[in-house]
Amino acid sequence: MTATRRRLLAKEIREQFGVSERRACRALDLARSGLRYAPVLRDEQAALARRIEELAGAHPRFGYRRIWVLLDREGWTVNKKAVRRLYRELGLKVAVPRADPKPRRPHGQDENACHLRPSRGKDDVWTWDFIFDRTSDGRSLKWLSIVDEYTRECLALEARRGMIAEDIRIILAEVAARRGGPPCRMRSDNGPEFAAEAVRAWLEGTGSGALYVAPASPWQNGYAESFHSKVRDEFLNREEFESEPQARALGAPWKEEYNTERPHSSLGYQTPAEFSATCVR
Repeated sequence: MTATRRRLLAKEIREQFGVSERRACRALDLARSGLRYAPVLRDEQAALARRIEELAGAHPRFGYRRIWVLLDREGWTVNKKAVRRLYRELGLKVAVPRADPKPRRPHGQDENACHLRPSRGKDDVWTWDFIFDRTSDGRSLKWLSIVDEYTRECLALEARRGMIAEDIRIILAEVAARRGGPPCRMRSDNGPEFAAEAVRAWLEGTGSGALYVAPASPWQNGYAESFHSKVRDEFLNREEFESEPQARALGAPWKEEYNTERPHSSLGYQTPAEFSATCVR
């Protein structure tokens, strides 16, 4: 016997014999809540289905449970299971946002560490990395440095609020043009900017190679780390930048001073520019 038939019989028994709701339900093995249930009529069900579709369209990240809550707030008398059934019959699903496919980055390797694959001469290996600071208003400032590992020359020290792969590719191309050509190899970590397709394609197109050090191993890119300690100690910690343009304006003369005036202990206390002048490219 269907639940609908039991509800009808229970009502007839109560009306004819005057028994209580509890006794009528017990006799027919019917829950008292089931006796009070008013089935949704076909027209109402069609309207309910349309409303479920409308709500799902307006809230694509809501599943049937949240749709049921919204229906209940609107005054619909329908249980959660019925909403779930209609939700599925309508072919509705929670819209899952599609993440942009992330390009696979090359894995860094221990063998690319600076002590295992050292630079053999001027423009053999350049190293590049980021160092971060802030302007006086607390906003982030991102510096890109490019250093010749052999001569210790700072070839670029550029500041931006943010940099993407195309930005650093342009900077690298400008440095290579001033230098008379690219290096044989570029050493870096495998951060997204350095490992981006645009950068890798440029390196391959110019005949340069990429040396990606192992992840979480900054010491393997030791020349960049050493240079950044000097930048931090001798420049960033001594200046307060009001803006990005001011940071760039102050960075240029410091770079020139570093290259032409600052004696470097590992170069026999020559400046990087003096030592570079003795090297053959």
